[in-house]
Amino acid sequence: MYISGARLPSEMAHGIQIMQNCEAFAANGTDVRLWFARRGVTTVEKTLWDFYGVSQVFAIRKLPVLNIHKWLDGRAPAGIVALSFYLMLITFGIAAGIGAWFVRPDVIYGRDPLPLLVAGWLNPRRRVVWEAHSLKTSGRGAWMQRQVLRRAHLTVAITPPLRRDLLQLEPNARIIVAHDGIRAERFDKVADQFSARDLAGWPQDKFIVGYMGRLTTYNMTKGINTVIDAIARLPGRENFAIALVGGPDEIAAQYKAQWMALGLHESNFLYAGQVEAADVPRYLSAFDICVMPFPRQDHFTFYTSPLKLFEYMASGRALVASDLPSWADVLRHEDNALLYPPEEANGLAASIARLKDDSELRKRLGEQARQDAFEIYTWDARARRLLDAISAETLA
Repeated sequence: MYISGARLPSEMAHGIQIMQNCEAFAANGTDVRLWFARRGVTTVEKTLWDFYGVSQVFAIRKLPVLNIHKWLDGRAPAGIVALSFYLMLITFGIAAGIGAWFVRPDVIYGRDPLPLLVAGWLNPRRRVVWEAHSLKTSGRGAWMQRQVLRRAHLTVAITPPLRRDLLQLEPNARIIVAHDGIRAERFDKVADQFSARDLAGWPQDKFIVGYMGRLTTYNMTKGINTVIDAIARLPGRENFAIALVGGPDEIAAQYKAQWMALGLHESNFLYAGQVEAADVPRYLSAFDICVMPFPRQDHFTFYTSPLKLFEYMASGRALVASDLPSWADVLRHEDNALLYPPEEANGLAASIARLKDDSELRKRLGEQARQDAFEIYTWDARARRLLDAISAETLA
């Protein structure tokens, strides 16, 4: 039973990750039930299956919650907003826990510590698995994480640094590392670059530096300003374009203003906005190279395993990424990517220029990254490993 207090469907990456993981667990012979919080009316007319492009191989159910947050306005005190969120998660955990009395699942799995704790307390004989995506170092958040570490049969950390730091919270916890990944079927047959650009309406004669995904996380920049700065420093910069695929629109407008202020051609700023999940591989095929320019900030440095990283790899496009510990075990400089010091526009510019001038290097890096993605970082492989760890009494 996978429980999630997140709003579904959502344009955020967590929805894709949850749905594709449930699909992978089901594909490995498990009976999967995804239960999520009923957090208001959605304007999306598609089913969750169509919205996320996954097969209908597991059950889905919305659970009632006490959601006063939807009635609050922007003037509500921060304490009231936080209380409304906790009430929503607690009541969701109660609903999931009561439901588990009847379903009697072997495993209660989730990403949200609070409802997972509540459901686990109500079902003391069930194995609880927590998939950790962040670290809380103080206050209620740290207390909840410590409690769920003690209660969980297994904790899944999405990066090695996150595992290290969670063990400092609870040294006796059973924790394994499992990065995010890809749904291999989406990338079996990728469009050729000419066709992909033609469908997107993008120029065929420009070297396109592409970024896929949300343009901010928790109101933090994701380094796209550094990409723009780097392109502005390149000789022959009129031959380069930047392509942003994701939202929100208002942040994209800010980046376009930066692009224009540096004297770069407006026609070379390509923005597709939020696209359907099924269209992601095609847009990646339209890029010449992919960039992951995350800054040196704790969340990115230690605790994030971006979906875009593995989709970039699966696309077969050469990748340039900031050199951060979060993916030090995934990316290898000069082997499956080029790495540069975070936030250093000169280093990023040098990597972009090098890849433009060396098509053989682009091809070699892209092919190796694609091979790694399909051999190591599929949701199916991840699900098999997690199911083995859940079944085991001790970790190897």
